Amino acid sequence: MPQGNKVMRLRSLIAGGLAAATLCVAPIASAQEEHVKPARQDWSFYGPFGKYDQAQLQRGFQVFREVCSNCHSLKSIAFRDLIAPGGPAFSEAQIKALAATYKIKDGPNEAGEMYERPGVLSDYFPWNFPNAQAARAALNAVPPDLSVIAKARGYERGFPLFLIDPIIQYQEQGPDYIYALLTGYTHADDPFWDEFMPGHKIAMPMPLSDGAVDYTDGSPKTVKQYAKDVTAFLMWAAEPKLEERKRLGFRVLSFLAVFAVLLYFVKRKIWASVHSDAGAEH
Repeated sequence: MPQGNKVMRLRSLIAGGLAAATLCVAPIASAQEEHVKPARQDWSFYGPFGKYDQAQLQRGFQVFREVCSNCHSLKSIAFRDLIAPGGPAFSEAQIKALAATYKIKDGPNEAGEMYERPGVLSDYFPWNFPNAQAARAALNAVPPDLSVIAKARGYERGFPLFLIDPIIQYQEQGPDYIYALLTGYTHADDPFWDEFMPGHKIAMPMPLSDGAVDYTDGSPKTVKQYAKDVTAFLMWAAEPKLEERKRLGFRVLSFLAVFAVLLYFVKRKIWASVHSDAGAEH
């Protein structure tokens, strides 16, 4: 084969290899662009001694009630849960008055008919829609129930963070994701474009806007503040016994530590007598 043909063939192979490599790398780069990872947020309930911020939970409930509850349900939370320790801790009078503003379908009565009555503490939060079909007809989608959304959603932090997270006890991927989603509407011309949604398209239009909820405690009336507060509230809704669980875990670990020390001294006591008896025999 002439030298010129060899050079041309070598150039063709190199060009083909570069084109193939480009085709292989392009989907990877595209996939990385499609899945933007949320930034880690500072949460009061993070860590073994973390606690819910009561004022934040109350603000978050206000955002949920005035904004989120227009479409979403909260089926696992009863009105009385808002009074319990470790949560928003509203007063009983406040929640009784709140519950009475809702109409709860009940029955049947003595005539065998269903009827509506004012809500009471033992009732669960009613949904604005009678069923999923009605929600789909009104919204072109069925909004997910938010009772455990903070535990049901999340993201992979990747290597080496997934090895470090168990050590630092970081379990807030769900709240990070919800906060990022609520603040990820970065295209003003497209209310359904979200930076953190795969494909950047979401069925829920931008739900929050500055000044939409009137806080009375002086907190900023911004999208970021609303998103942070309602995310904390949804975390509490998903794990209302978080503080109790952490207290119990600390007690158990303390007991095990003391028990381990006692076992160590018992072991030394027993084996010390065994060794002394063995030395006496020799």
